[in-house]
Amino acid sequence: MLKWFDCKEVDKFADWVAVEIIKRYPPTGLDTDSKKSAQRLKKVHDSLFVRVEAFAWENKLNFYKRARLGNRIKWAMRDAGYPLPFSESFTHEVVTVISVINARAKRAP
Repeated sequence: MLKWFDCKEVDKFADWVAVEIIKRYPPTGLDTDSKKSAQRLKKVHDSLFVRVEAFAWENKLNFYKRARLGNRIKWAMRDAGYPLPFSESFTHEVVTVISVINARAKRAP
């Protein structure tokens, strides 16, 4: 039962995701509507989500851990200065990808 609430790995991963997005695509980069900025965001997004998918396959997260992961990422991004719609959208995508992969892993033999 206590393992159900053990979030050390989740917290560590959430902190890593937040640090990476802040370092590789700072909130000041959102101010520009250039094609270069969009390409940079796509590159950062794609590389981060490779790691998110790997984490999801390695760690089966219950709903508490998924919620904690999302909350931790969202508030780290908000504290760094990202606009609410961007931080919520990014966080929602992270949690959705993890949820889908965890559901697939349950069905796999």
